[in-house]
Amino acid sequence: MHRTKTNALRNPQKAYKNIDFLNSPDARVVRMVAEFVEPLSRFRHQGIKDTIVFFGSARTKSRRAARKELQFLRQQAARTKTITAGIKRKIRQAETDLLMSQYYEEASELAALVTKWSMRLHKANRFVVCSGGGPGIMEAANRGAKRAGGKSVGLNISLPFEQAPNPYITDELNFEFHYFFMRKFWFVYLAKALVMFPGGFGTLDEIMEVLTLLQTGKIKKKMTVVLYGEDYWKRIINFPEMVRLGVISESDLRLFTFANSPRDAYDYLVKELTANYPYETTMLDIGT
Repeated sequence: MHRTKTNALRNPQKAYKNIDFLNSPDARVVRMVAEFVEPLSRFRHQGIKDTIVFFGSARTKSRRAARKELQFLRQQAARTKTITAGIKRKIRQAETDLLMSQYYEEASELAALVTKWSMRLHKANRFVVCSGGGPGIMEAANRGAKRAGGKSVGLNISLPFEQAPNPYITDELNFEFHYFFMRKFWFVYLAKALVMFPGGFGTLDEIMEVLTLLQTGKIKKKMTVVLYGEDYWKRIINFPEMVRLGVISESDLRLFTFANSPRDAYDYLVKELTANYPYETTMLDIGT
């Protein structure tokens, strides 16, 4: 026993194998660096050069799921002699969810369109669909890319309510982050285009951060930004009023454009990416 203790003292554990240390506050900077280097290594091995990022609400349901929930609630109400305020509220929310489900379906369609386009490019793994890895619009984007037969990236984040990665992400490109700022870094660092679907606080945060980086010139590369769902965004953010009050410039409105259908968004993305990155968007000669 004495001999074992002595050997342990003379042969201490290497720092990078010390799990207690790596999970301690003292090693926070090591964990931050790991969330930069490990994804960098994987992206290089997978040959991912750039992405088209899809942002949007994690709460948006597919049309099938939303319709099923609404049907269930209406049947439940029909069986109940007295419809409570709570059931009425749930039905109203389910009706809204069904209305918003159009964005899930359209995000999936757009992701499929850009994936098919990118797979025809002369260079592989260009303009790969990327999402936040969770449910809702994120799931829709990964789902559309998989349906088109292409790869897609999921940059998931560990949250108290345990946001799980959706099942449509390419296994080798399925990431789990602890730090929001490192996840945001990887969203922007590889992106050549971003499509912002209707969303809540997280989506607004991501939109404003990207627009701020573009406005201040911190993003040097050419970046295409599409706000999808013009009616939604104009109700949520009053950009003209911001110009009128002098808190942004008229020219800042040129940092983004609106789109209202998958085809319109697709045509704009392809046009902009082809103009900004002509060499990368050279098409394969497939006889068409």
